[in-house]
Amino acid sequence: MTDLLLLLSGLSAGVLRVLVGLLLIARLLPRQKRSGPGWLRMALFVGIFYGIGVFFWQFLLGAWMGVLFRSPDFLDLKTPSGQAALWLLDILLGAAAVYGSRERERPGESLFRAFSAVTLAGFLGVVTLSEQTVLDIPDDTLYMWTILAVVLLMSVLVFRINRQYEVEKELAKLRAEQAELLERDYTAIDRAYQVNAKLFHDFHNHIGVLRQLLTHEKYGEAVRYLDELQAPLRDLTAAIWTGDETADYLINSKASEAASAGIRFQAQVEFPRRTDIRSVDLCAILGNLLDNAIEAARQVPDPAGRTVDLTIRRIHQMLVIKVENSFAAAPVQEDGQLKTTKTGGGLHGWGLKSAQTAAEKYDGMVQAGVSGEVFRAVATLSYQGDIHA
Repeated sequence: MTDLLLLLSGLSAGVLRVLVGLLLIARLLPRQKRSGPGWLRMALFVGIFYGIGVFFWQFLLGAWMGVLFRSPDFLDLKTPSGQAALWLLDILLGAAAVYGSRERERPGESLFRAFSAVTLAGFLGVVTLSEQTVLDIPDDTLYMWTILAVVLLMSVLVFRINRQYEVEKELAKLRAEQAELLERDYTAIDRAYQVNAKLFHDFHNHIGVLRQLLTHEKYGEAVRYLDELQAPLRDLTAAIWTGDETADYLINSKASEAASAGIRFQAQVEFPRRTDIRSVDLCAILGNLLDNAIEAARQVPDPAGRTVDLTIRRIHQMLVIKVENSFAAAPVQEDGQLKTTKTGGGLHGWGLKSAQTAAEKYDGMVQAGVSGEVFRAVATLSYQGDIHA
């Protein structure tokens, strides 16, 4: 083969390997942290060991093809056989890249498992290569590649430990954020409960006063007395009852908060009784989704355009919670994910993550996006309970 063909072949293979390496980094490392120094260090870590792994497999593939075809030419890149081994490896890399780019469900985990399996297979391959007698491979060469195989295995272990640490750190942040939100919401719930309990406690006294006024034909005073009671009674009759005490007070407290901000709040609730959904998780999902919606709708300049709509429906053993709201500015998206921003309406950072964490306990998920002039967040949860309740 001519030097020009060898050069073109080497350049093409190099470009392909770089592209596959960049894709591997993008899929293995979290998207939301691409601007931090920690992400850059891990990207460099993955890139270096990816390069080592490629050259390791180039040697291993050429050696085993040489054993299979009983020819040492597969280890020499200047021969057609060596170029065939080179491009076979690059074709496999390209196929893996195509598969990885199409994987949508937790791609980082699936790629990590595949990467671990390939690394272990390489270690076993180089160990068994020392037992063959077809090719004369120097012991120093085999020893060097064996050491590199061990280093690659250690790099996979280090990456896994680091990834687990990052996951635990993010979960700790989510739990802290969720605890803060729940504490605030339970305070509001307790306050609403006390107000309503007082109203019920005093209700028989109000009836007694009205009876005395009507008995003595003091109709004007009775009407004025009823006017004083009208506002809290109207709020009481307009209250939403789901059957879950926590959800009831949470939704009604958010409805009052929306009303005080000039936001039109509508709710359509069909909630199942006797489910295994814990109140604390339901509160986390509803509280976060409604907080985000109210905060975003509050930023709309025109009061007539401030809207929040809550819909809760049960479909067989699935609970669907949908919150829609108007907004002043569309939420920012980065790499296909919503980006947290308090200056642009507060859409929709840790709140959605905390709701997602709660939903995952029930094999559910939270999906969010913009549809026309409306931002929509939908949480789905599987539950166990009486489907007809």
